[in-house]
Amino acid sequence: MPDYLDDLRLAHVLADAADAATMDRFKALDLKVETKPDMTPVSEADKAAEELIRGQLQRARPRDAILGEEYGVEGTGPRRWVVDPIDGTKNYVRGVPVWATLISLTEAAEGGYQPVVGVVSAPALDRRWWAAKGHGAFTGRSLSAATRLHVSRVSKLSDASFAYSSLGGWEERGRLNGFLDLTREVWRTRAYGDFWPYMMVAEGSVDICAEPELSLWDMAANAIVVTEAGGAFTGLDGRPGPHSGNAAASNGLLHDELLSYLSERY
Repeated sequence: MPDYLDDLRLAHVLADAADAATMDRFKALDLKVETKPDMTPVSEADKAAEELIRGQLQRARPRDAILGEEYGVEGTGPRRWVVDPIDGTKNYVRGVPVWATLISLTEAAEGGYQPVVGVVSAPALDRRWWAAKGHGAFTGRSLSAATRLHVSRVSKLSDASFAYSSLGGWEERGRLNGFLDLTREVWRTRAYGDFWPYMMVAEGSVDICAEPELSLWDMAANAIVVTEAGGAFTGLDGRPGPHSGNAAASNGLLHDELLSYLSERY
């Protein structure tokens, strides 16, 4: 089995370059922001970071395909890099430091491309998380100065911390009742949003999290970090991996109960 460590090192180099570009424009008074057709914002920093990552990948991995939020798919083949240049653009444009660049390498497999490398870099928080298939998940300032991640061992919902993004999406998809029942059952709820709750699941500081509507670039890097930390990452339908258009992540011990509350059948 490939060890993916060279790809992980490259992902860190890409994240370093993206961090420099995004931090240079963070809180800039002249930051240009547009509205995309799906009514979500995109800033000049989103576009610049993705262009930078694509350029470096084209030089370092010319045979690999690239899927990015801002510029779509380029190339074909069994290996595909998946990039979200700024996950949390709404936070970014308002000066909230909770945003990150998500970089993942995925490989063709049964059920779709599956993540084998992931880096989640949140420079405004001075945090970075990463994982490679078969090598575990870590957080730290660099590959040589890192702490291994492990999910929690909480086994009862009544003791669990549950993180989510917002209420609106659950209501729009007819799952609000189950969502609210889950919030009443758990010990604590917090609306951290975007990449952060998944990283906290991997760290063991949050036990379960879920979102009702996501794209592949929102999930691929998060998924490999959570699973390599010993957790579970599926769609709300229970399908493993980042391909269901939504996500549920947990320490594994609480996953079936999490899905039972949030499934369409509830």
